[in-house]
Amino acid sequence: MPRNQFQRCIFALLTVIITVHGYVFYSLYVVNGNTLMNVTGQSSVISAINSQGGVMLCGKMVPIWTIVLVEFVFAYLLEIFIGSPASFKLACKTFDIRNTHPVIFETAIICATVGIMCPVMSFIAAWLYYPYYMGFSVFTLLANWVKLVCFNFPFAFFSQLFFIQPLVRTIFKLLFRKDIKLRKKAVETVKA
Repeated sequence: MPRNQFQRCIFALLTVIITVHGYVFYSLYVVNGNTLMNVTGQSSVISAINSQGGVMLCGKMVPIWTIVLVEFVFAYLLEIFIGSPASFKLACKTFDIRNTHPVIFETAIICATVGIMCPVMSFIAAWLYYPYYMGFSVFTLLANWVKLVCFNFPFAFFSQLFFIQPLVRTIFKLLFRKDIKLRKKAVETVKA
């Protein structure tokens, strides 16, 4: 889809904006929602978060928007510099881009991206959300990392494959429809 660095940055930006909000919601509401409500005695997750003064980040309570912002920065930088280039290379090692149907090739890129980004972002989250008030242990960090990968990988795989990437590709096609139309015209001219 993206053909130059600017388009790759926009594609990554769209992906990360949707993904980070999805993961923060998933982590706080789905994975930790009941625990937060039980600990605080509140009847809703947002009330539980507000009553405890926010969400724990690096041993301090911060508002949810801080979590979204911090994860956005990490995810965007990782996607631009590691996730996107590495996933494309992995897909190219497995499939020949000229002889593979575009849907299969794009699916391979999505799977490779999830395979790279989920463990890396889970490791960063294990550091950010580590229970520092209890002291530090490498074993606890590694256990938290593995736990996060186990929680996040199925969600990451299915949400990216069936929801996020189709939505991002649709938005991308709308944003760059003139460029896509020009490319199709150029291909048709060359074929004729």
